[in-house]
Amino acid sequence: MLTTEGTYPFHLGGVSTWCDILVHRVPQVSWVIYAVMMNPFVTQKYRLPPSVRRLIKVPLWGTEEPSEPLEEIPFSRVYDAKRRTDERVVREHFLPLFRDVLEEILDGSPQPRRLGRALSEMYRYFREYDYHRTFKTRVVWETFRKEVLRRAHGEEGRWPVPTLYDVTETLGWLYRFFIVLNIPLPEADVAHSAAAAFCGIPCVVAKQQMRIPYLLTEHGVYLREQYLSASKALLSTYSKTFLLNLVRAVVRLNYEFADQISPVCAYNTRWERELGVRLDKIRVIYNGVDPDLYRPRPEVPAPSRPTVVTVARIDPVKDILTLIRAAAVVRDTLPDVKFVVYGSVAVPSYYDECLTLRHQLGLEDTVIFAGHTDDVPAAYQSGDVVCLSSLSEGFPYSVIEAMMSGKAIVATDVGGVREALGDAGVVVRPQDPEGMAAALLRLLRDPGLRATLGEEARQRALNYFSVAQVVKSYLEAYLELYERRAPVTVTPARTRQRLHAQRGYALAEIGAWKEAAEQFALAVECDPSSPAAPLLLAEVARALTELGQFDRAMLALEKAEALAELLDREVA
Repeated sequence: MLTTEGTYPFHLGGVSTWCDILVHRVPQVSWVIYAVMMNPFVTQKYRLPPSVRRLIKVPLWGTEEPSEPLEEIPFSRVYDAKRRTDERVVREHFLPLFRDVLEEILDGSPQPRRLGRALSEMYRYFREYDYHRTFKTRVVWETFRKEVLRRAHGEEGRWPVPTLYDVTETLGWLYRFFIVLNIPLPEADVAHSAAAAFCGIPCVVAKQQMRIPYLLTEHGVYLREQYLSASKALLSTYSKTFLLNLVRAVVRLNYEFADQISPVCAYNTRWERELGVRLDKIRVIYNGVDPDLYRPRPEVPAPSRPTVVTVARIDPVKDILTLIRAAAVVRDTLPDVKFVVYGSVAVPSYYDECLTLRHQLGLEDTVIFAGHTDDVPAAYQSGDVVCLSSLSEGFPYSVIEAMMSGKAIVATDVGGVREALGDAGVVVRPQDPEGMAAALLRLLRDPGLRATLGEEARQRALNYFSVAQVVKSYLEAYLELYERRAPVTVTPARTRQRLHAQRGYALAEIGAWKEAAEQFALAVECDPSSPAAPLLLAEVARALTELGQFDRAMLALEKAEALAELLDREVA
């Protein structure tokens, strides 16, 4: 079960790219995508492969009845749940759990285990009683109002006094964000969240209710991103404080219950350690891209004007305003320079700000907003230099894609950017248009330096950031967690099996498919009864397919499916 929030498969961006790579490049895994969405009206942007057996859509807004997304639940069950839900039931069964959740949000003394137990029991409660009717009862409103006012008027004085609107708004947030507790969880062997966010709550519940191990990937730092977002939001002091406390509690919850936390760069681990994550739970897995798709293209003619390319959505966090100001400085020295921004508009009001600044600086012929492109590799090749101007990043795909494309890069020193580039690009301070302009001018004036940095960037990306390495790392993580769910005795046979499997993956990564098939087959022979055996047989089939031995590959797949069914029956 791969859970997402505001990303795959309904929105474009780096996290969605990562999800799409996983579900397409790890066909040995059968996927359920659990997508938390802002509303049910967004358009699906990605085609799901056959390995995705189910897409669960969970809109937080845009529905009057939380049961609307539950297409598989008959109306009679929804009706019966409503009929059973009254104030006595809510008072006896729901309010004790609700108070535990409120204490975790309002008191600031983190007890993520208590929060996890409360949410897990709420999930169990909503299997029998109605979500909408529960939250709309008078006792829930009165309990919430009393608890928040008690903190506001208490001796500690840590909370501002809320208005009636503040109380209504913040209770409404709990109603919306916890809709995930109303959605029945699917059967799965591993739960994997794409963020330490509300989409991680189903994984936390699945771990407690169904003993499903939990893998958490952090692309950016969710808590930091919410701080940045809240600082610009038009919210009252009370509502802003409540929202950030809620987010902080949910982030700590994810950190506490995750069996493995895999940030996409070492930079992110600073926040995780600060929030109490044990080092033994952290395993960095870098993002990766396809070296065949993103590659230098000598046949592409050089642009007729000095050209700087940016691939980023139009969003305040990408700080396109600083890029525009840097363009004005560069234009004063190179009048025919061109800046091209490829990316869809994420925040229309911010796009209007960008257009206004471009007009004020007289850059209509210099800065071009090209919109979304379906050919990102060609976009990188259309420029002399690639530039990233972000205020905040995790481990941005735009940087490693540009590196793999063999381009010279100027990027702001945020997140894992310096970690990605090393010495193969130029790093500048964020929100420093003069510094960014100086770096761009240096590269635009020196074709030799651009070529050298481009070659170094390509080689560094091949060494560290290939998609094959990403797939291998996550496949190994899934196997380890699956074995953890069904504990097994570590025998010499299983030790040998793991050794042969590691050799097989290493050989497959360099294209030595014949030798890889032999190692995977030896791994299966070591212990055909291990949970890893069906997956290893699938790897044999993949290697044989690469060798063109399709009949043998089909036979290996049939054996893998039969063995998986046998093992599932034994576990059950």
